[in-house]
Amino acid sequence: QFVESGGGWVQPGGSLRVSCAAPGFRLEYYAIGWFRQAPGKEREGVSRISSGGNTLYADSVKGRFTISRDNAKNTVYLQMNNLQPEDTGRYFCGADRLDYGKLNLYEYDYWGQGTQLTVSS
Repeated sequence: QFVESGGGWVQPGGSLRVSCAAPGFRLEYYAIGWFRQAPGKEREGVSRISSGGNTLYADSVKGRFTISRDNAKNTVYLQMNNLQPEDTGRYFCGADRLDYGKLNLYEYDYWGQGTQLTVSS
């Protein structure tokens, strides 16, 4: 199971980096995706990074969010800049073990408990 961390409260326009760690699971072999879920809404795909480093972003975060991975630390990061209230939600990471290449929720598993991000003034 993955472990997400780094969430918190930020003002609009602020930045935050969340992390995805996987004790006992080598992240480097898999595509990893970040998803988020706002209260009352379905979990939606935000970004993914393949084992080879190829990235994919939802239109809503392009140009603001950057996904990266540090294989030595067995961690995947999501750097979030120019955060807006609509970015508020619980952020989860999951593994796309069959490398479907997209941000479809049902193609990911090994979800952690998530980390909460709140963007407000």
